[in-house]
Amino acid sequence: MISKKNAEHYVWGQQCDGWRLVNEAGQSIIHERMPAGTSEMRHYHVFAKQFFFVLSGVMTIEVNGELHTLSMHEGIEVKAKQPHQVFNRSNEEIEFLVISQPNTKGDRIAVE
Repeated sequence: MISKKNAEHYVWGQQCDGWRLVNEAGQSIIHERMPAGTSEMRHYHVFAKQFFFVLSGVMTIEVNGELHTLSMHEGIEVKAKQPHQVFNRSNEEIEFLVISQPNTKGDRIAVE
């Protein structure tokens, strides 16, 4: 059994948290938490496609220049090579799952 309590934890960006629930070559599943007013860097993945699924709060995600607002229990797929960036523009933290196939380790390219 895996949960936030026993998964590998890491801190990224501006006080954001991640928990690696599944970390295999062919797939990763990460539970992430972003405080209010935080964002990640815009990037894309050469090989991996990703699915973002909101567990709580309201997420703003830019995909290929188009903004999407996702509420609790809504998700969006980001295909390989699509530039994307997640923002928390709300006043409350957000939690979400990021499901990647294959794993994104070494597959992230920063975009300005």
